[in-house]
Amino acid sequence: QVQLVESGGGLVQAGGSLRLSCAASGRTFSNYGMGWFRQAPGKEREFVAAIRWSGGNTYYAESVKGRFTISRDNAKNTVYLQMNSLKPEDTAVYYCAASNFITIATTEYEYDYWGQGTQVTVSS
Repeated sequence: QVQLVESGGGLVQAGGSLRLSCAASGRTFSNYGMGWFRQAPGKEREFVAAIRWSGGNTYYAESVKGRFTISRDNAKNTVYLQMNSLKPEDTAVYYCAASNFITIATTEYEYDYWGQGTQVTVSS
């Protein structure tokens, strides 16, 4: 089992920045690929970004490419999502997740463990 706890969400004005953190505990964190997903009110959960277990490869949804950066610190068992140039349409609950897949995982079905989520609200 892997336990994931997100933090860092909040209210920010459009154009601002936030950094989300996801702390992992349980099994060896460095064995897992990590991802961030989000779910806006009335919408399905969608992929945001993913990073391989080694941190050497990352992948982003088109809607956040160039604005968001995913990174990880295996020594701290933590994955981050730096979000810059935030837009009102980025408003959602953000979830981190852990995957056993060796390759980059971009669908929620490839992830085995999920956090509870953290709310991000971007005002216009």
